Amino acid sequence: MSLPEPAVRTLPVPARPLPTRWLILAVLCLAQVTVVLDNTVLTVAVPVLTAELGASTADVQWTINAYALVQSGLLLTAGSAVDRYGRRRLLLAGLVLFGAGSAAAALAQSTGQLIAARAGMGVGGALLVTATLAVAMQVFDAAERPRAIGIWAAASALGFAAGPPVGGLILARFPWEAIFLVNVPIVAVCLVAAGLLVPESRSPSGGRLDLGGVVLSTAGLTAVVYAIIAGPDRGWGSAPVLGTAAGGVLLLAAFVWWERRIAHPMLDMGFFRDRRFVGAVSGVVLITFGATGALFLLTQHLQFVRGYPAWEAGLRMVPFALSIVVLNLAGIAARLIHRLGTAGAIAVGMTLLSGGLLFVTHAPGDGYGVLLAGLLTMGTGCALANPAIVEAVMSAIPPEKAGAGAGVDGTMTEVGSSLGVAVLGAVLNARFAALLPAALAGAGSFPAALAAARTDADRAEVADAFRAASESGQTVGAGAVLAGGLLAAWLLRRAQRAG
Repeated sequence: MSLPEPAVRTLPVPARPLPTRWLILAVLCLAQVTVVLDNTVLTVAVPVLTAELGASTADVQWTINAYALVQSGLLLTAGSAVDRYGRRRLLLAGLVLFGAGSAAAALAQSTGQLIAARAGMGVGGALLVTATLAVAMQVFDAAERPRAIGIWAAASALGFAAGPPVGGLILARFPWEAIFLVNVPIVAVCLVAAGLLVPESRSPSGGRLDLGGVVLSTAGLTAVVYAIIAGPDRGWGSAPVLGTAAGGVLLLAAFVWWERRIAHPMLDMGFFRDRRFVGAVSGVVLITFGATGALFLLTQHLQFVRGYPAWEAGLRMVPFALSIVVLNLAGIAARLIHRLGTAGAIAVGMTLLSGGLLFVTHAPGDGYGVLLAGLLTMGTGCALANPAIVEAVMSAIPPEKAGAGAGVDGTMTEVGSSLGVAVLGAVLNARFAALLPAALAGAGSFPAALAAARTDADRAEVADAFRAASESGQTVGAGAVLAGGLLAAWLLRRAQRAG
């Protein structure tokens, strides 16, 4: 299908606001929700994939992680390409690749084919994560941009929280292939709408493709993220994990050296001389580390402590995502961020998120009212902090390099999220292992320990051990959220004063 391509614009912002800008944002958010949702939608399909494809535990892990691993490794490259070759063009390319990968995943007859298809989806996902934010930066002026970024960030939160319930609802009526097939009509709608509505724009500086930077950044980031993902299972001190992590760090150091010596780098290292940019990027890692890790533990708590199935646990967390969406769509979050300032909004938002998580963890009673109050408090915090930190990153980068900024933001988000899940998951597992009865020592997980328990008393002891371990992990997560938010706010405030 051939779609008309509007004239290329090299100006960072149109002279007059586009009348279709909010419709464009709706298309961008729909694409972003779909991309983020695929990070978590497979969590409820593990038993089905194991039974129907004969998948081993390693196969299942690779099926889930291949998408995030490829996506995180390519985000910097995708951001540079978006600016260099056209944001509209690569938005459409990302949609095509993501849709084709989804169709291939639905047709997979083996775990190997499914893993390869998920990796292909990750390539499209990297282009979409960077292109959607970069396009939003171009079609909105400075006055409306904070609200637009807030809505984009809310779409990401909605996709993250919607994965388990959406996957569960699909599996309740359809075979597992439908989880991927549902992406195809969504991609088709976005492809047509984006082709007709989104204006083309690219960086006026142009320049040759930085092949050295592409190879070094992709290999380095992939190695680092793989080491983070593999650490909890293989052991943080194991030779494969340490060797991969060390190799990744060396490749990234070589990437920095290379970027500082070529005429047209894919990532301008001069950005890191800006204290505001450094503070914002540090904040992204710190906040996503605590927030994603804590939310991961909360989903474990709902399933194993409160006894909800995975899809129902995800459904009960929907108020968290909806509160973020409502506060941003109504413009309330943007007004509060304007009143509090970027640093203040991050500090207040992360304090609310931390307080809500502690309330859910330690409040007496297991009724849904307690959980709902905590989730709404957490959602309010994220509605303030998430858009503020994205705006802090993007405002420190020239608009003509919005793709590069989106690539940095996405990369730091993936690294922080992977670290949060891995580190706080390790805290949970270590505490659980320490609290298990001696007869069950060595059980690698809560389901394994429960299956090995022979009496009701043993099963009750296992459940109590996991409850206590979950509470310890969530408390550490809440502390990480608070510390990360306050440190990020302090770094940004310091940068603003220095500026």
